[in-house]
Amino acid sequence: MSSLTLQHSDWQVLTNNIGKDFAQRSLKHDLEGTFVKENYNQLREHNFFSAAIPKELGGGGLTHSEMCQIIKTIAHYCSSTALSFSMHQHLIAAAVWKYKHQNVGKEMLRNIAQNELILISTGARDWLGSNGELKKTNGGYLFSGTKHFASQSAGGDLVVTSSTYLNHNNNWEVLHFTVPMTSNGVSILDNWDVMGMRGTGSNSILFEDVFIPDSAISLSRPKDEFHPVWNVVLTVAMPLIMATYVGIAEKAKAIAIEKGKKYHRNQDHIATLIGRLNNTLLSAQTEWKAMYALTNELDFSPNEATTMDILTHKTNIGETTKKTVDYAMEAIGGQSFYRANILERLFRDVQASPFHPLPKWEQYAFTGKRLLEL
Repeated sequence: MSSLTLQHSDWQVLTNNIGKDFAQRSLKHDLEGTFVKENYNQLREHNFFSAAIPKELGGGGLTHSEMCQIIKTIAHYCSSTALSFSMHQHLIAAAVWKYKHQNVGKEMLRNIAQNELILISTGARDWLGSNGELKKTNGGYLFSGTKHFASQSAGGDLVVTSSTYLNHNNNWEVLHFTVPMTSNGVSILDNWDVMGMRGTGSNSILFEDVFIPDSAISLSRPKDEFHPVWNVVLTVAMPLIMATYVGIAEKAKAIAIEKGKKYHRNQDHIATLIGRLNNTLLSAQTEWKAMYALTNELDFSPNEATTMDILTHKTNIGETTKKTVDYAMEAIGGQSFYRANILERLFRDVQASPFHPLPKWEQYAFTGKRLLEL
């Protein structure tokens, strides 16, 4: 069955089927710190990377909320696969929003669908100021810099990134562009040796005098200033990214219930522990659903009020999913400390949630400043 004929329920069945393979490999990739390449091959084989592209452009036509649910399901089997996959999907979601509302990017989306290309994002570390430097040259720019936390850099095709440029008015601006990973001067640094999410292949990417044609520049904005483009990017991206952490928390709950029933030391209060865990998880799930409801299946008008709500939900979901995993560990005791127990890995993976834009204290300041100005 092709991706063009799959219904949402079919995608969910397919996700669960291949997810079982992901689960079998997850421990190996975690122990070795290696990219989940085989999982990506399966996702590519079944056209998951084009699943959220409109059908008229050759994609699967999944809605934004449907893709959120799929990422959450993948997280039940392998956190690293879910998170790295979400990084591709949030770039697709932003591109689809632009296609629907601004009638741009049609050929790019069609090309991704036709070739099942994988997009790499560097936006998490770039934020408002970006890094690296562009220098003008004939027909374009030369780009040099190092982009960290480039999820799935070990398996992607195109880097969606940005860099600083000192323009003719002697003002710093940030230019956004896309770079093929096969470009001269692009190399991957083997430096992803971390505590959690060890299979995401989020190695840094080194760019050394990489030629960026003028035609590749998609946006120019002032450096270190909030630009309206973030009202689109954050609104579509955060529900997809946080789907991973909700999925992790749901998996932790399932483990806590299964093993908690048999853990003799907690039998006097296991019901209380599981009840507390469930309350906390429900908060995360409810805020996550409210978050992707704000995107209204990509039919929304971007504004800062929505962005503030999205970022607030993101912070709260990060906190409650971490607490859920903590409570799951309490429910089953010291056995959760062993690597043989999946919960140990989930605990490490869920710690990554605060590092997506915006970190908690930055989100508090961002939201508080705007509320005070209002």
